[in-house]
Amino acid sequence: MIRILGLDYGKRYVGAAVSDPLGLTAQPLEVIQRKEENKLRRTFARIEELVKEYDVKRIVVGLPKNMDDTEGESAAKCRDFAANVSRRTGIETVLWDERLSSVSANDILIESGVRREDKKKYIDKIAASIILRDYLDFLSEEK
Repeated sequence: MIRILGLDYGKRYVGAAVSDPLGLTAQPLEVIQRKEENKLRRTFARIEELVKEYDVKRIVVGLPKNMDDTEGESAAKCRDFAANVSRRTGIETVLWDERLSSVSANDILIESGVRREDKKKYIDKIAASIILRDYLDFLSEEK
């Protein structure tokens, strides 16, 4: 199996998670923060570092779809981001439906007793791990 990096792309934050080498679990890694929405140079550089550090062979980027399965402006920005990540890293990048991943991440944080003011530190990397876990589940069902 290969290591896969999961990314939850947002206006100011990108959550990152990585699979174990067997592709069974998804562990939250970090939240990459930027000062402005369009300032992505450092974000891409950090993603490249994570790819090298974890020997990543595939990247999964959460695609924010509307509940009626349509795509809006956020999805278009996410598609551009994923294309740029793929170009910068030279690694296959897969888009994965992320509907309700942030809601699930918030529920996990509430259940874990994380204080409301501390949630921003964790929610994006938890959402990235949920996106990655869902993708890993899909791959295991394909076998």
